[in-house]
Amino acid sequence: MPPPAFWHRPPGLSAWLLAPPARIWAARTAARVARPPLVRPGIPVICVGNLTAGGTGKTPVVIALLERLRSRTPHALSRGYGGRLPGPTQVDPARHSAADVGDEPLLLSAFAPAWVARARAEGARAAEDAGAGLIVMDDGHQNPDVAKTLSIVVVDADAGFGNGRVIPAGPLREPVASGLNRADFTIILGSEPAKKRLHARYPELSALPSLSADLKPLATGMPWRGLRVLAFAGIGRPAKFFDTLKALGAEIVATRSFDDHAPYARPLALRLLRDAAAKGARAVTTEKDAVRWPADLRAEVLTLPVRLEAADWSPLDHALSTL
Repeated sequence: MPPPAFWHRPPGLSAWLLAPPARIWAARTAARVARPPLVRPGIPVICVGNLTAGGTGKTPVVIALLERLRSRTPHALSRGYGGRLPGPTQVDPARHSAADVGDEPLLLSAFAPAWVARARAEGARAAEDAGAGLIVMDDGHQNPDVAKTLSIVVVDADAGFGNGRVIPAGPLREPVASGLNRADFTIILGSEPAKKRLHARYPELSALPSLSADLKPLATGMPWRGLRVLAFAGIGRPAKFFDTLKALGAEIVATRSFDDHAPYARPLALRLLRDAAAKGARAVTTEKDAVRWPADLRAEVLTLPVRLEAADWSPLDHALSTL
């Protein structure tokens, strides 16, 4: 289900009524993150996390890290949200589907060895035993089980921290101050005006080294301008994907939004393809959605990949050089 609209409005009656359970949520999170780690790997562990529920762009950040650290034999580690296998399991695209291991690990396995483990400590041990030179953990800022060498918090400046309240009164997994206090580095995505507004509202962001970046479409040679498309996505913020297509000049004749990680059963996939054909359009989606699409229909849908881009990578490269 999409997040409540009031999460992204100034706090009102709904946020006030939900303040007591929000305090309980925050207290439980604080107690959890205070636990000592279950494992301290003998290799560096980079955690890419966030402070809000929903998508902020963590997976493209993980991909960028895996590519920049390729010479150090990185392995990716994920809980495998949406997958049925508890792990620890190394993802094999030839054998595993998104239903087995989750969409994000399946996508990450194209860039480096990827592991899924609901018990992250066991996954970290398995990756280290398999020869990982370092681990890049997708999500886990609020999970203390694996000792982290570098904790990166990803922030979508355009969405910000919503109304600034903790779940269920707002989108935050924990208060901003406590989450940033455990971070070593931030990667802030979005437009420059949004980044300035975010820093003005949360000056504590300026206390951390940071990379200013954004997610940009990967140049694939696809002629998007003027192309009629039916755009669909089951990610944290489908509207962001639709806006990217519009900026490329695609003619969006219809959009379909689904829950984050939503599976694409064959009947649904066929219906989307029929709807697109009836409008004289092509169906187009994200990389993360494409790995959940029925394999035998994958050639029928277009994919728009995005990658992390920055004008100056030196803050991140400096942080990585210390590992």
